[in-house]
Amino acid sequence: MAMAIYKFLLLFLLFCQFGQKIISSDEQKTPTHTLQEAYDALGIKPNPDGSLTREIRIPMVNATPNIEPTSTTQIALSKDIPLNPFTKTFIRLYKPLNPTKNSKIPLIIYLHGGDFVLFSAKTVIFHEFCNQISAQFPAVVASVEYRLAPEHRLPAAFDDAMDAIIWARNQAACVNGGDGWMKQLVDFSHVFLLGSSAGGNIVYHAALRAFDLNLSPIKIRGLIMNQAYFGGVHRTESEIRLSEDAYVPLYVNDLLWSYALPKNANRDHVFCNPLMIGDLGKIRRLPRVLIKGDEGDPLVDREKLLAKFLKGNGVQVVSIFNGGGNHGIELSNTTAAQALYDAMKDFILSTIN
Repeated sequence: MAMAIYKFLLLFLLFCQFGQKIISSDEQKTPTHTLQEAYDALGIKPNPDGSLTREIRIPMVNATPNIEPTSTTQIALSKDIPLNPFTKTFIRLYKPLNPTKNSKIPLIIYLHGGDFVLFSAKTVIFHEFCNQISAQFPAVVASVEYRLAPEHRLPAAFDDAMDAIIWARNQAACVNGGDGWMKQLVDFSHVFLLGSSAGGNIVYHAALRAFDLNLSPIKIRGLIMNQAYFGGVHRTESEIRLSEDAYVPLYVNDLLWSYALPKNANRDHVFCNPLMIGDLGKIRRLPRVLIKGDEGDPLVDREKLLAKFLKGNGVQVVSIFNGGGNHGIELSNTTAAQALYDAMKDFILSTIN
């Protein structure tokens, strides 16, 4: 009971400090939906053993390690590298088709979206996203194939992201000889962690862990969180206003968090609600952070709360909150995608220069 009272008071004080209204439970009046509606919206079916059958609606594609002679649109090369044989994770590594000569480029460790439950580093939309980042910045991109919930509940995805960070450290130290692309192209003093949606959440939690380690010879210079996927027991104004959103409605969100979080945890677990962290010292070690959100996304208030929380604890934060939009807009709108690429590139260049 004492712990529950403490958490309530902490939550109340945080939200008073940051000026972002949270809707109390008796105000959370949203239309009733069935579990079956949530399953149908996500294209998933629960199995008796607790796993899911995922009806993949977005195609997955192979890596392209060589120049394709018939392609007129290829802008990057990619290849798959085993990460952890025990967890069967891997990294899809990207390099520009025409890398900068005589100078090395940043390494971006990328965590894809999918609300912890869906998709893959092989999913075509994320594959093309990484192609664009690698070519435009330019950068080497290491896209992480992390384990999905509920078969592997959090913190499994955080563990996989940490494996990728340690892999990058080992590459910099040329452990077992190192990968040729990495040795040739990467400036290991310019490493960035990038994530969209659930990937933004993973980036945040992986960074909190990473600075417990000696990362030398790599240096993580910044975090980029695009429409990061966070939540909480009490609803924000944007969640209520957009409760029936076409992309992340509340009834779907609640099901996803029930699959992603450890069993018997609620949405005020720190994996979901970052404001519930107990060790503020970990926050103060974070590098420069870019937080990007869109007013048409139900999650936008969560991102604003996190930006204020980090700033209040001494973290250098660059925040971009666009009018309109929707969750995942950069995956279907080329103008929004280019604006995001430009903002991320500006953030990286301003951080390393």
